[in-house]
Amino acid sequence: MKLSSKVKLTTGKQESAVLSDTLRAANHCCDWISGQAWKHKIFGTFALHKLTYAQARSKFGLSAQMVVRCIGKVADAYKLDKKSRREFAQYGAIAYDDRILSWDIENQTVSIWTVAGRKRLEFKCGERQLGLLASRQGETDLILQRGIFYLAATCNVDEPDPADIDSFLGVDFGVSEIASTSDGKSYSGSAIKAVRFRHRRLRAKLQRKQTRAAKRRLKKLSGKESRFAKHTNHVISKQIVEDARRTKQTIVLEELTGIRSRIRARRDQRAVLHGWAFAQLRQFIAYKAALAGVSVIFVDPRNTSRECSQCGHVDKLNRPSQSVFSCRQCGFTENADLNAALVIGSRAKVNWPYVPCAASGGLQSQAQSYRLSAG
Repeated sequence: MKLSSKVKLTTGKQESAVLSDTLRAANHCCDWISGQAWKHKIFGTFALHKLTYAQARSKFGLSAQMVVRCIGKVADAYKLDKKSRREFAQYGAIAYDDRILSWDIENQTVSIWTVAGRKRLEFKCGERQLGLLASRQGETDLILQRGIFYLAATCNVDEPDPADIDSFLGVDFGVSEIASTSDGKSYSGSAIKAVRFRHRRLRAKLQRKQTRAAKRRLKKLSGKESRFAKHTNHVISKQIVEDARRTKQTIVLEELTGIRSRIRARRDQRAVLHGWAFAQLRQFIAYKAALAGVSVIFVDPRNTSRECSQCGHVDKLNRPSQSVFSCRQCGFTENADLNAALVIGSRAKVNWPYVPCAASGGLQSQAQSYRLSAG
């Protein structure tokens, strides 16, 4: 599995200025290369290299390998589609390889190429990030965020073999309850909803003022809400994976890709719906599970909130309220989120192994390995 280890560079004013100049020069070169690619309709890496390398070297004063990385960045940008010309932010991230960036993990320093020559800089990181750097492989991105420079290194991490499976742990994602499991645990979304409502109201108030102080405040608030939601998703996913590992269960999730385009919502519900970070929570569960040796599978999400976990009866009227499930056929009554989690867990026994889109590179192989061992 590939993970990213993000470390913070220790820079003074002079080093920050040099790194800023390097990002500007590299992205300016990317813009020029993109213009040539668009003009000549040449988008492949090798053909683009042949077309632009010599001119870019003489025009922008970058090192040979940095020009190669710029060409690669432009070619990657056009892989999605070629319908419009790609433009690059002035301080957009730039990828470094081992020819222009070397690591000294023991002393926590890096030697990095800049427009002012090689610079040796110290970096800071936690124990987990430092451990990941031992398996670093491939490119490293130089990133500027809120005036601070970071390096994001790609690391290869070995995945343990999935543990023996005794049962399935269904997980239902929601808005009122961020996640509910078939073991009876629920993780409330009230804290995130309160933070989002407060920030939404504050942003609207500051945007109406249009003063310099209001704009400074908006800039300071930028990203605070998403960072809080991300931290919450990390905590929840860690607990779900740990429960599954301890009880030797396979985690079963709904395949919710494209759900925002499939459902209709009232105007007053749209902000809440589109602020629902279920995809991020799913991704966190997937990669943490792979690291813990826990299998993850995905099942069809249709009618999970309307189906009875006891008799299988499906009826819209089974949900008399948001939190209550009451089966019209057998009379079974339960918390609606817990019932949905039980339904999701039961579907795994029928649909195993339904893995249409692995959120982590190792999930598909894990599902296949279990299928073979289960016969």
